[in-house]
Amino acid sequence: MAFYLTLVIIIVLLIMLAQKIKVAYPVLLVLAGLGISFIPGTPTVEIEPELIFFIFLPPLLYEAAWNSSWKELWRWRRIVFSFAFVVVFFTAIVVAFAANYIIPGFSLALGFLLGGIVSPPDAVSAGAILKFVKIPKRFQSIIEGESLLNDASSLIIFRFALIAVATGQFIWHQAIVDFIWMCVGGAGIGILIAFLFMKMHKLLPTDANMDTIFTLASPFIMYLAAEEFHASGVLSVVSGGLFLSVRRHHFLSGASRLHSINVWQSFSFLLNGMVFMLIGLDLPLIVSGLGDTSIYQATMYGVIITVVLIIIRMFASYERLFLL
Repeated sequence: MAFYLTLVIIIVLLIMLAQKIKVAYPVLLVLAGLGISFIPGTPTVEIEPELIFFIFLPPLLYEAAWNSSWKELWRWRRIVFSFAFVVVFFTAIVVAFAANYIIPGFSLALGFLLGGIVSPPDAVSAGAILKFVKIPKRFQSIIEGESLLNDASSLIIFRFALIAVATGQFIWHQAIVDFIWMCVGGAGIGILIAFLFMKMHKLLPTDANMDTIFTLASPFIMYLAAEEFHASGVLSVVSGGLFLSVRRHHFLSGASRLHSINVWQSFSFLLNGMVFMLIGLDLPLIVSGLGDTSIYQATMYGVIITVVLIIIRMFASYERLFLL
């Protein structure tokens, strides 16, 4: 416990430093995590992926959806969906074939697994960088809109690739049916739960504290409910968050909105910082799982895949943005 409390203090200090020297704080936090992992006696951080998804993903997606403009998202819906799904799928395919060709013993199924992980740009890093770079409003709206949806497409790729790795087979027609259900079912479940929460806010005698607690609980319930029905928890949270965000003035008082904004800003600030710090702290665990591959070889493969990823992403982005 003392270790994690110390991490919180370090995260706050590093973000203050990043703001002072005008550097995107996710980069600084990852590097700090890497440095801390080399300190003798540092505990090895190992958390179940499902637990990470449940703790960090729902509230961060919900907070992003809550602060997004539905008007702008709908205005650029064609290009946003193109980036969030078509570009992510295309990037994952290219990464899969590149990894299969470059890395010895790396199957296409493993390549798709890797592609699903690295294909979507990180929303938090993009948001942090946009604070220091002036870009047209429409581009910022597109990036923010994509960040709400690209995690869903990448997790869908990841899930199907994981099944292919485990079973050694991939049934296309079943995958298409599952994909449709994950998208439609996830969005539907999220909107249904959001509607129920809206009615609770309206009908129950709540105050600002109770309303804030409801907003904190809602993304976790949306995510869990969708996952229980094998739908997309990500799309459930995003859809539900957008549904409530558009209607916030109808069921939340001014005091509740101000109180929840302050709580959510602090909560998301802490979660974002912990995510990137934990990425850096995972280095010893990653190295221990390399097997016969040396860290130098793994780094070389990582650099090559990163270069391929950047080139493909730039090409795909150019093609999509040309439509503007």
